[in-house]
Amino acid sequence: MTATTAPTAVPYRFFDLHVLRTVRVSPAMIRVTFGGDGLGAAVSGGRDQRFKLFLPQPGQDAPVLPENLGEGWFAEWRTQDPAVRAVMRSYTVRELRDDPAELDVDFAVHGDANGHGGPATNWAQAARPGDRVAVLGPVVEDNGGVDFQPPAGTDWILVTADETALPAVAGILAWLPEGTRAKVWIEVPHADDVQDLPTAASADITWLVRGAGHATPLLDAVRAAELPTGTPYAWIAGESGTVRAVRRHLVGERGLDRRAVTFTGYWRRGASEEDLLAELA
Repeated sequence: MTATTAPTAVPYRFFDLHVLRTVRVSPAMIRVTFGGDGLGAAVSGGRDQRFKLFLPQPGQDAPVLPENLGEGWFAEWRTQDPAVRAVMRSYTVRELRDDPAELDVDFAVHGDANGHGGPATNWAQAARPGDRVAVLGPVVEDNGGVDFQPPAGTDWILVTADETALPAVAGILAWLPEGTRAKVWIEVPHADDVQDLPTAASADITWLVRGAGHATPLLDAVRAAELPTGTPYAWIAGESGTVRAVRRHLVGERGLDRRAVTFTGYWRRGASEEDLLAELA
């Protein structure tokens, strides 16, 4: 997933990790399981918990990190040679386990491992046990890296996402208390990308396959939906243009309180994370 604001290292710390195993979850998703000394200190606030993943450049055995791994790491990373410094991406914790300490990360992949995808896509598809990475991950539950925050008085939940936000949706649904009413729309590239998403919530989950007769399947589905009564909280994530369009519809046409709508562009069509980071300069 792509963050558009400069990250902070507090209350986070760096972990040296390596690949334990990989599995192809679906045509558009690869799950990579990481382990490493000290990973037991990592925690998660649940829901859409994000962290920073640092990948080696092609030909490197390990990612090249800043010498200063304290609060000034980001500024130093920015000054490093882009051809040498670690490739940095933002991802969501799919699952963090103890005994043994393991971190599952789901990668939405496009193209192939022969240079026809982005750096993270290519890395994930070629990943093998022992491959080294680094993670800037949370060490306290209240860490500022969780955006799904329903306010008091929320009667029901609305969620929209594409495959890039699917790991976050899985975390949200697993976290929701029993009986919580939720309307969920998830857009994916292939019918085989549909997953089982366990939840105790009373969730109505609609899967939308991209290219199945609608130019904007997610937006069209939300526009056509009959929504529950009561006070909603909306969480919208995925491609930035679609996120903005859904938010405009919910606030401008459905009358949702804009303060009860959390929206995040995980990626932008035609732009890499390097492009988005460059805009911060």
